Amino acid sequence: MTVDHAPPDISANTGTSVLAPPTGPELEPVDPLASRRGRSRSVPRWLRRTVGPLALLVLWQVLSATGVLSPDTLASPGTVARAGADLVADGTLPSAMGISLQRVAVGLLIGGVAGIGLALLSGLSRLGEDLIDATVQMLRTVPWVGLIPLFIIWLGIGEAPKVALIALGVTFHLYLNVYAGIRGVDAQLVEAGQALGLGRWGLVRHVVLPGALPGAMTGLRYSLATAWLALVFGESINADAGIGFLMNQAREFFRTDVIVVCLVVYALLGLLADALVRTLERLLLQWRPTFTGQ
Repeated sequence: MTVDHAPPDISANTGTSVLAPPTGPELEPVDPLASRRGRSRSVPRWLRRTVGPLALLVLWQVLSATGVLSPDTLASPGTVARAGADLVADGTLPSAMGISLQRVAVGLLIGGVAGIGLALLSGLSRLGEDLIDATVQMLRTVPWVGLIPLFIIWLGIGEAPKVALIALGVTFHLYLNVYAGIRGVDAQLVEAGQALGLGRWGLVRHVVLPGALPGAMTGLRYSLATAWLALVFGESINADAGIGFLMNQAREFFRTDVIVVCLVVYALLGLLADALVRTLERLLLQWRPTFTGQ
């Protein structure tokens, strides 16, 4: 017969209690990017974004002051600033900006309605895709700048060909991105909407269109860039006003300072338009988390 013996109680024999294992100081997880983010946040982001343009401006001034860039090749920043101030003082530049902005706005409106309308018809219906998509894909490969002679023949030399050129460039960008956004909506979301009892138009309103909104915003950004590019070409069609007219007039008199002023205005207007689209994206796409960099 065997007798089970319990293990001896060491604490009872020695008169001491069992000690818990020693514990050291609590360790906190280390984020290797924390110090880098802290340093980057110490400098405002808007200030960091101005480093590149300011460095380019300083380089331009140095090259002009040292004679590497002659005034006949490119005017110095100071000369350009004085020319811009003179154009603003006599009202020439504000008037030209107003006319150019009006052309872009009308062309963007016409092209936006056409591009979004065609994308909805083609993206929401297989019949619409069969009737529209092949034609649009064929026409978008045609260089739209090469259509200027035809626009002059068809529409004359007034405002119509300029606006039509802008509208054409806007239409294709919006069509491609909105169409891709519609067809890129997750099919599981559509199935979930059907399971919740949404009909065809309910799915379009609550599932398809919100899912295509990011693509539409991307198309709008591309469209605005194309609109300014088309404006440059459009205002070369016998224009008697606008920023392009100022550039053509300055070219005839070899006024590189005025040409640079017009280019800077184009750049600033494009930057302002892009900032407006970014603001619109933040308002309309709050539900979509995105990576903002580290």
